[in-house]
Amino acid sequence: MTQQRRTAFITGAGRNIGRAVALGLAEDGFNVVINGSADRAACDAVAEAARGFGVDAVVAMGDVGSLAECDRMAADAIARFGAVDVLVNNAALRPAKSFLEMTEAEWRRVMAVDLDAAVWLSRACLPKMLERGWGRIVNFTGMNAMQGYGGRAPVSVAKHGVHGLTKALSKEFGPKGITVNAISPGPIAADGEADVPMTAYRAAAVAKVPAGREGTPAEVAAIARMLVSDGGAYVNGQMLQVNGGAQT
Repeated sequence: MTQQRRTAFITGAGRNIGRAVALGLAEDGFNVVINGSADRAACDAVAEAARGFGVDAVVAMGDVGSLAECDRMAADAIARFGAVDVLVNNAALRPAKSFLEMTEAEWRRVMAVDLDAAVWLSRACLPKMLERGWGRIVNFTGMNAMQGYGGRAPVSVAKHGVHGLTKALSKEFGPKGITVNAISPGPIAADGEADVPMTAYRAAAVAKVPAGREGTPAEVAAIARMLVSDGGAYVNGQMLQVNGGAQT
């Protein structure tokens, strides 16, 4: 009997790293669910490109910072494909604001998108992974967030939380055939930035990188593709640095 095609749900998949992960997994034969919160046209374009690899691709527009929206999108994906076998928690907010000027609403919004979304979507997708005895969850942290973001305290707190969630879930669900890992990218050129003169902020970030350049979304996606492959089955509970050798 032919093995059923697996399905991957990628948040923040309309551009940059999320887009590269979605297209990479489509190339590897996964059906893909493309999540975005605002730019439907960008998500539709990613889905159309993914279908070019011969897989099914759907768009799931919604706010991952909402428990109800996470449950809805996961339920829709499971209804269509039978399960979400691979969950990639990529969507994030990175607002810059002084800790002393930040409002409660601003704090809670970052927590909701950068941390809580990984909790709610993992909880929604894990039961079917457990039924099948196979699953992959890939979370995203970030080099600067893990070092401590000056002026971005909630981002640092949320991403440390994601690292903790990764370790906890890897131990709880590893015995059931499910791996949970995190990727921590260094400075990565956003879509369309590779040939654009660097800002002072980007140049300062690259100065810390022994490779002497920004990474690309495709280079980050390559690590996600490895982690969700059958060959990545013995990598669990790890945070992989994709940062050109910068020390963290």
